[in-house]
Amino acid sequence: MAAGRTLWKGAITFGLVHIPVGLHTASIEQGVDFDWLDKRSMDPVGYKRINKRTGKEIDKDNIVKGVEYEDGKYVVISPDEIEAVYPRTTQTIEIQRFIDADEIPFVYLERPYYVAPINKGQKVYALLREVLVKTGKVGLAKVVIATKQHLAVLVPSGQALVLNLMRWGDEVKPLEGLDLPAAGVKGARITSAEMKMAEQLVKDMSGKWSPGDFKDEFKHAVMKIVDRKVKAGDTETVIEPEEEAPSESAEVIDLTELLKRSLKGGGASKAGAKKKAPARKAAAKSATRSARKTTAADKERKAA
Repeated sequence: MAAGRTLWKGAITFGLVHIPVGLHTASIEQGVDFDWLDKRSMDPVGYKRINKRTGKEIDKDNIVKGVEYEDGKYVVISPDEIEAVYPRTTQTIEIQRFIDADEIPFVYLERPYYVAPINKGQKVYALLREVLVKTGKVGLAKVVIATKQHLAVLVPSGQALVLNLMRWGDEVKPLEGLDLPAAGVKGARITSAEMKMAEQLVKDMSGKWSPGDFKDEFKHAVMKIVDRKVKAGDTETVIEPEEEAPSESAEVIDLTELLKRSLKGGGASKAGAKKKAPARKAAAKSATRSARKTTAADKERKAA
């Protein structure tokens, strides 16, 4: 299956180096998506704004956003206050540092995206990919997508660079409180005979990584039922309300020439970088407005 349309356009940056790129989804949501339908008319069923205490529907103008700081106690945050602290879209994957590839625990990884070069960025893209492979490093970065800031890691994977969004440090629970055995063979009181048998079992069950060997069995079982009912003509027609297409993010300004000067060894001055800042800020503001309009529209549709 092809990677699909470009979800986001921007640039990978580290130091004065800018590599224009686009993001493409690298994963497919599995599972079965059960939609709510009105059995009397087969109309799609949405969510209503319901007051949980009274059970009555309320107008959106009477809804405010609150943050619970103690049990049952809230602080109300105004739209202007939320607007003031929204992360500003810079259209950049800004690498903060390079770290060893095996240094990040799997528990921090959340969602992968393919990163592909655009605007004649192929050669510099390849340079970054190959230097990461040779040094065994990955790029730890920050990126803003649809007004939300993410921690991410840029990883070489075959011919591609993959941007894997990560959980923040305070989003991963510590190990304290878990009843875990001591580390090491001696600490866990494992005998040599037990270890030998375990090693033999692992050896017998070892094989090559083949993602096609593993499927969501529940999804496939449900889809077999769907296929059977379609063939039998046991179907219903649902007319969905039309939705507006989301607006595209602003394209990044071509900074290939700045990259070339940087690679020549200090040819690009900070002053030169500052001259381009207003243009980047204008593009960022445009992208922020576009992303917020899209996000707001999505929220309205989900809440409708």
